[in-house]
Amino acid sequence: MGAKLGGGGSGKFDLGQNSDINVTPFVDVMLVLLIIFMVAVPAATVSIKLDLPPAIPPPPGTKIVEPTLINIQMAGLYIGDVPTTLDTLPADLSRIIDKPEPTEERVYIRADRTVRYGDFMAVMNTLQSNGFFQVALINEEL
Repeated sequence: MGAKLGGGGSGKFDLGQNSDINVTPFVDVMLVLLIIFMVAVPAATVSIKLDLPPAIPPPPGTKIVEPTLINIQMAGLYIGDVPTTLDTLPADLSRIIDKPEPTEERVYIRADRTVRYGDFMAVMNTLQSNGFFQVALINEEL
Protein backbone atom coordinates (compact mmCIF):
# COMPACT_ATOMS: atom_id res chain seq x y z
CA MET A 1 0.00 0.00 0.00
CA GLY A 2 1.20 3.35 -0.87
CA ALA A 3 0.19 6.83 0.11
CA LYS A 4 -0.13 9.65 -2.32
CA LEU A 5 1.82 12.64 -1.19
CA GLY A 6 1.39 15.00 -4.16
CA GLY A 7 -1.69 16.97 -5.08
CA GLY A 8 -1.75 16.04 -8.77
CA GLY A 9 -4.10 13.60 -10.44
CA SER A 10 -7.65 12.75 -9.67
CA GLY A 11 -8.39 10.67 -6.67
CA LYS A 12 -11.34 8.82 -5.27
CA PHE A 13 -12.54 11.76 -3.16
CA ASP A 14 -11.61 14.56 -5.57
CA LEU A 15 -14.62 16.82 -6.05
CA GLY A 16 -13.27 18.87 -8.89
CA GLN A 17 -14.82 22.15 -9.96
CA ASN A 18 -18.60 22.53 -9.67
CA SER A 19 -20.00 25.11 -12.07
CA ASP A 20 -23.69 24.56 -11.24
CA ILE A 21 -25.66 27.28 -9.47
CA ASN A 22 -26.93 26.36 -6.07
CA VAL A 23 -30.58 27.51 -6.14
CA THR A 24 -31.52 26.27 -2.70
CA PRO A 25 -30.76 29.58 -0.89
CA PHE A 26 -32.57 31.48 -3.65
CA VAL A 27 -35.70 29.33 -3.26
CA ASP A 28 -35.54 29.70 0.51
CA VAL A 29 -35.39 33.50 0.27
CA MET A 30 -38.27 33.58 -2.24
CA LEU A 31 -40.46 31.43 0.00
CA VAL A 32 -39.76 33.65 3.00
CA LEU A 33 -40.60 36.78 0.95
CA LEU A 34 -43.77 35.13 -0.34
CA ILE A 35 -44.91 34.40 3.22
CA ILE A 36 -44.08 37.96 4.34
CA PHE A 37 -46.08 39.49 1.47
CA MET A 38 -49.00 37.10 2.00
CA VAL A 39 -49.20 38.25 5.62
CA ALA A 40 -48.59 41.96 4.93
CA VAL A 41 -51.01 42.54 2.02
CA PRO A 42 -54.28 41.93 3.90
CA ALA A 43 -53.09 44.25 6.66
CA ALA A 44 -52.31 46.97 4.10
CA THR A 45 -55.85 47.09 2.73
CA VAL A 46 -57.96 49.42 4.80
CA SER A 47 -61.68 48.93 4.67
CA ILE A 48 -63.96 51.73 5.74
CA LYS A 49 -67.61 50.95 6.17
CA LEU A 50 -69.72 53.50 4.34
CA ASP A 51 -73.45 53.81 4.69
CA LEU A 52 -74.34 55.23 1.31
CA PRO A 53 -77.92 56.15 0.52
CA PRO A 54 -79.56 54.07 -2.18
CA ALA A 55 -79.70 55.59 -5.64
CA ILE A 56 -83.30 56.62 -6.15
CA PRO A 57 -84.27 57.84 -9.59
CA PRO A 58 -86.34 61.02 -9.76
CA PRO A 59 -90.09 60.47 -9.93
CA PRO A 60 -91.64 60.53 -13.40
CA GLY A 61 -92.64 63.97 -14.59
CA THR A 62 -89.82 65.70 -12.69
CA LYS A 63 -88.13 68.30 -14.83
CA ILE A 64 -84.42 67.66 -15.02
CA VAL A 65 -82.55 70.95 -15.03
CA GLU A 66 -79.67 71.16 -17.46
CA PRO A 67 -76.54 72.80 -16.02
CA THR A 68 -75.57 76.28 -17.18
CA LEU A 69 -72.43 75.83 -19.23
CA ILE A 70 -70.07 78.59 -20.35
CA ASN A 71 -67.80 77.58 -23.23
CA ILE A 72 -64.64 79.61 -23.79
CA GLN A 73 -63.15 79.08 -27.24
CA MET A 74 -60.73 80.94 -29.46
CA ALA A 75 -63.71 81.78 -31.70
CA GLY A 76 -65.58 83.43 -28.86
CA LEU A 77 -67.55 83.03 -25.66
CA TYR A 78 -70.74 80.96 -25.49
CA ILE A 79 -73.40 80.22 -22.90
CA GLY A 80 -74.43 76.77 -24.03
CA ASP A 81 -74.78 77.34 -27.78
CA VAL A 82 -75.69 81.03 -27.51
CA PRO A 83 -72.82 83.41 -28.37
CA THR A 84 -72.10 86.23 -25.95
CA THR A 85 -69.34 88.71 -25.13
CA LEU A 86 -67.44 89.44 -21.96
CA ASP A 87 -69.36 92.71 -21.45
CA THR A 88 -72.82 91.13 -21.81
CA LEU A 89 -71.96 87.85 -20.03
CA PRO A 90 -73.65 88.62 -16.65
CA ALA A 91 -76.88 89.91 -18.25
CA ASP A 92 -77.05 87.02 -20.73
CA LEU A 93 -76.33 84.53 -17.97
CA SER A 94 -79.10 85.95 -15.76
CA ARG A 95 -81.52 85.85 -18.71
CA ILE A 96 -80.67 82.22 -19.58
CA ILE A 97 -80.86 80.99 -15.97
CA ASP A 98 -84.27 82.70 -15.62
CA LYS A 99 -84.65 82.34 -11.85
CA PRO A 100 -85.31 84.94 -9.13
CA GLU A 101 -81.74 84.63 -7.78
CA PRO A 102 -79.55 83.70 -10.78
CA THR A 103 -76.34 84.31 -8.82
CA GLU A 104 -77.22 81.41 -6.48
CA GLU A 105 -77.11 78.86 -9.33
CA ARG A 106 -74.00 76.87 -10.15
CA VAL A 107 -72.27 77.81 -13.41
CA TYR A 108 -69.93 75.40 -15.21
CA ILE A 109 -67.00 76.65 -17.28
CA ARG A 110 -65.28 74.67 -20.01
CA ALA A 111 -62.36 76.15 -21.97
CA ASP A 112 -60.48 74.94 -25.01
CA ARG A 113 -56.84 74.06 -24.70
CA THR A 114 -55.92 76.89 -27.06
CA VAL A 115 -57.56 79.61 -24.94
CA ARG A 116 -55.11 81.94 -23.24
CA TYR A 117 -55.05 81.95 -19.46
CA GLY A 118 -55.74 85.70 -19.34
CA ASP A 119 -58.97 85.25 -21.33
CA PHE A 120 -60.08 82.50 -18.99
CA MET A 121 -59.34 84.60 -15.90
CA ALA A 122 -61.20 87.56 -17.43
CA VAL A 123 -64.34 85.40 -17.58
CA MET A 124 -63.81 84.21 -14.00
CA ASN A 125 -63.27 87.77 -12.74
CA THR A 126 -66.35 89.03 -14.59
CA LEU A 127 -68.48 86.30 -13.02
CA GLN A 128 -67.15 86.97 -9.52
CA SER A 129 -67.50 90.73 -9.77
CA ASN A 130 -71.17 90.25 -10.72
CA GLY A 131 -71.98 87.91 -7.82
CA PHE A 132 -71.64 84.50 -9.50
CA PHE A 133 -69.54 82.75 -6.87
CA GLN A 134 -70.66 79.16 -7.46
CA VAL A 135 -68.42 78.41 -10.41
CA ALA A 136 -67.27 74.90 -11.31
CA LEU A 137 -64.60 73.99 -13.82
CA ILE A 138 -65.02 71.10 -16.24
CA ASN A 139 -61.97 68.97 -16.93
CA GLU A 140 -62.13 66.46 -19.75
CA GLU A 141 -59.45 63.83 -20.14
CA LEU A 142 -58.24 62.99 -23.60
